[in-house]
Amino acid sequence: MRKVALFFCFSLLQLFAYAQTAKYSNDFLNIGVGARWLAMGNTGVAACSGLEAAYWNPAGLTGMSKRYEVGGMHANYFAGMAGYNHLGFAHRPDTLSALAINIIRFGVDDIPNTIDLMDADGNFNYDRLKLFSVADYAFLLSYARRLPVEGLSVGGNAKIIYRNVGKFANAWGFGIDAAATYRLNDWLFGANIRDITTTLNIWSFNNDELEITVGDSTFNRAPDNSLEITLPQMSAGVARTFSLSDEVTLLAEFNGVFYFDGKRNTPIASRLASIEPRLGIELGYKNLLFVRGGVNNLQKIKEFDDKTALVIQPNIGLGIKFKGIAVDYALTNVGSVGLSRYSNFFSFRWSFSGIRKG
Repeated sequence: MRKVALFFCFSLLQLFAYAQTAKYSNDFLNIGVGARWLAMGNTGVAACSGLEAAYWNPAGLTGMSKRYEVGGMHANYFAGMAGYNHLGFAHRPDTLSALAINIIRFGVDDIPNTIDLMDADGNFNYDRLKLFSVADYAFLLSYARRLPVEGLSVGGNAKIIYRNVGKFANAWGFGIDAAATYRLNDWLFGANIRDITTTLNIWSFNNDELEITVGDSTFNRAPDNSLEITLPQMSAGVARTFSLSDEVTLLAEFNGVFYFDGKRNTPIASRLASIEPRLGIELGYKNLLFVRGGVNNLQKIKEFDDKTALVIQPNIGLGIKFKGIAVDYALTNVGSVGLSRYSNFFSFRWSFSGIRKG
């Protein structure tokens, strides 16, 4: 048995030795879920509850107000060339636990494949033109439970990743997230460690489709590395709701995102971690209408005169909630501060206790 364990450890070390640690591996999972939280600067680690908490902090699933919740989100990027979609379902079987399943897809469809456009005689034959898609999928299986300590909940995700580049290449990956929330009087605290065990993407390549031979030369050879490793990152936050009057409330949340994949252009950067602060606010009227705003993606940019400037990404949004149905809108983007790259996000949620028969 000891020999088996040693062999397993040795094989694992070899695997990591030949793997590629990609700083932006599975970066589509950094976009977010729910227009409400995107408008609030990608916060939600502390205050998010219900279906969308499966992404921001799975421990927040225990805060579901109803037994069931379904929801989804849609956004277009780059003048409609790329689409980002989310669909999920959550269930609270009792007062102590909750579970959810979410599907996220980010892809570009109908890409022309011109490899076979020219026939053997050197003529262009547009009947040989085919289309393919490049898409990333994430399947999140979530579970959360209240602990005997008052106000404390824990939760986690098991993530299955599938990435597809037409018939040329595809990858499967698996990872785990761990999270906790804690309520102390009117204050909410949360922490979520994503990819706590690192997330591995194992790629396979179709060399018959990738390689092109011209004479004695071969081009488009598949890369040697077939493994990507996504390193952990942690989000921590604090939130509180203030009553400005009998009809008006203000939710404020502050988050800090800790990256452990080397120095980034964040306001706080070191060899140990790079830290990005985020801030979001939500002004609510009669728990019916909501106006939201937030800032995130704070970056230190070196300008032409070698001076360093701090740039931020502002976000805004609106929301309406009525009888368990919530529709939210956010004007934000995928990670750039350029106004021309902003996209419209729409999401919905429906919370209900059950479906009546008859």
